[in-house]
Amino acid sequence: MTMRMPAEWAEHEGTLMAWPTRADLWGAVLESAKDEYAEVARAVARFEPVLMVAPPGSGEEARARCGDTVEVVELPIDDSWFRDSGPIFVTDTEGRRAGVDFRFNAWGGKHTPWDADDRISALLLERLGVERVESSLILEGGSITVDGEGTLITTEQCLLHPNRNPDWTREQIEEELKARLGVTTVIWLPYGGAEDYETDGHVDGCCAFIAPATVIAQLPEDPEHPDYDRCRANLEVLQTAVDARGRKLRIIPVPQSNRVEVDGGEVEVGYLNFYLPNGGVVVPVAGVPADAGALAVLAEAMPDREVVGVRTPTIAHGGGGIHCITQQIPKAAAA
Repeated sequence: MTMRMPAEWAEHEGTLMAWPTRADLWGAVLESAKDEYAEVARAVARFEPVLMVAPPGSGEEARARCGDTVEVVELPIDDSWFRDSGPIFVTDTEGRRAGVDFRFNAWGGKHTPWDADDRISALLLERLGVERVESSLILEGGSITVDGEGTLITTEQCLLHPNRNPDWTREQIEEELKARLGVTTVIWLPYGGAEDYETDGHVDGCCAFIAPATVIAQLPEDPEHPDYDRCRANLEVLQTAVDARGRKLRIIPVPQSNRVEVDGGEVEVGYLNFYLPNGGVVVPVAGVPADAGALAVLAEAMPDREVVGVRTPTIAHGGGGIHCITQQIPKAAAA
């Protein structure tokens, strides 16, 4: 029986998160990062259980900030981006569930150390009592989005970057994705974000499946936006693509964008980096007028879900958004 990565909107057992800990990444805004992570955890916990992993010695602090609705466990970690370092779960129709443990090298060796993050999937799967499936491919969860029906979208900018898997061809990477995640069709977008230096262009900053044959895509209106042309090149690919079942994609554009100042620099809080807990959409916002328009687009696209905006400028400063710091645990299908 083939095991397949479920879509993010499939029913979850819960959500995994990790507590901010890398002082050299956050610097002067570490306390603000902890506040924002806690706020995200509480928002997600309104919809489903949240398990927060804190490094040894930080569990009490995480519990105090997150509150009683979030479970905290102490395990060794280097960083706090579980979309990328945590396991990617797969299920089958017979009730089995497994976690794929891809290799992790801190986005091409951008931060050291990363050995604890490379081991964390195995520790979590053991704790959860979930079968571990090992892969030698270096892969972050933020670099892929799936429809749960055999289709995966990724970016060439990230998966073909030489700092991940220099000895793997595009065809070999695609075959490993098919073998481990149960997909049959891989759609390659040329670009992630132009300024996404941290992840080298993860797809969760520019495109996301929200339903079968339906994607939301970043399409900034301002011609001066650094991704204006790049997003339109992605759009051309999406417009000509077909999914694993031979369907053309419905594309919902998010034209809004924003920039805010954090720690003396300017960052963009990306609306596409949202997370789909059971019955909800938890969306990064910046506290600017463009927030309302983006939230309205998402609410119209997913009318059966409650849309919740959480201010995350510091998380954006660290290199990501709400999707980057969460990882869903799908509910095992009834056997």
